[in-house]
Amino acid sequence: MSNIGYVRVSSVQQSTERQLSGVTLDKVFTDSVSGKDTNREGLKECLAYLREGDTLHVHSLDRLSRSTIDTLALIGDLNEKGIAVHLHKEKIIADTNSAMGKP
Repeated sequence: MSNIGYVRVSSVQQSTERQLSGVTLDKVFTDSVSGKDTNREGLKECLAYLREGDTLHVHSLDRLSRSTIDTLALIGDLNEKGIAVHLHKEKIIADTNSAMGKP
């Protein structure tokens, strides 16, 4: 059970420093590209790395994706694999293994 971080900024000029600051993570994946779709190298690597029992930490919903459909699909797929998603800014933990996360 690892705590994995995903950090995204829209351009290389932006800083990733404030995202997930103070959160203890075992590994962090980073992208410096638009969140218009899920075709991002860092996100792909992150999704391939995650295992059942892990928690994916993301600063905010918009850092994961700008598309509601993509976001719901990503979180749904991860939850089906037993991976929780913690969105820190929104204070949401999407985890179908918990009573709060079950439909």
